[in-house]
Amino acid sequence: MPGVSDAPGTDAAEDAAELVHLDVADGVATITLDSPHNRNALSAQLRRELIAHLDAAIADDAVRVLVLTHSGTVFCAGMDLKESRGAGAEQQGVTEVPRILTTLWDSPKPVVARLAGPARAGGVGIVAACDVAVAAERATFAFSEVRIGVVPAVISVTVLPRLSARAAHELFLTGETFDARRAAGIGLINSAVPDDDLDAEVGRYTGMLRLGAPGALAGAKAMLRRERPAMAEDFAAMNALSASYFASEEGQEGIRAFGEKRSPSWVED
Repeated sequence: MPGVSDAPGTDAAEDAAELVHLDVADGVATITLDSPHNRNALSAQLRRELIAHLDAAIADDAVRVLVLTHSGTVFCAGMDLKESRGAGAEQQGVTEVPRILTTLWDSPKPVVARLAGPARAGGVGIVAACDVAVAAERATFAFSEVRIGVVPAVISVTVLPRLSARAAHELFLTGETFDARRAAGIGLINSAVPDDDLDAEVGRYTGMLRLGAPGALAGAKAMLRRERPAMAEDFAAMNALSASYFASEEGQEGIRAFGEKRSPSWVED
């Protein structure tokens, strides 16, 4: 089944090896899914390590932007079905997958997904939870859950805000595989590029995101996530929010830097 992993079990040595890596350089935390033997499926070990590395990167003051990427030919194949067989299968990832998606969605620091290969099921939910997603043209996507008798329930929380209603109905119900160009067209990802241009495109986004003030980026993310009240209430709330940022230390530094024709303090020259 293309939507989830059913790879053979790992031996003790593989279980002991780290399946997710964290590297920090120049303000960018790169988190790499490194479980190619099961197509980076969301095994219990991978889920635990991904949560730990996300928390560490978000807490690190040296980190300005997170990049979520992968080794091997597949970004993430969804839940590891081998672990989901038998009694208690409904409990697999019952708290960890929502925790991963919530951490990505609520991260005060921007998160960029880098896909050099396919995403399926839960892997697509992770892509949708990131702020920016860039995929190589060879990457494909599918909500394959219905084809094995389940539904994309948990991932719908992050996916549905990204997709048009027509696309969501079609793709959730058919399980059809679609390419990166269509993923960009329906809002699931931001950019689909030739395979050789993937790293340059990710670098373009991380470079732009590092120009933003950390507090302002966190505030903009919170603003984008808010529920929309009536227009008059929304204007009042947004006026207050705007004034608070204009008066903030970052806001005043940015205004001074603009007037003095220099980079603000948070930009590395």
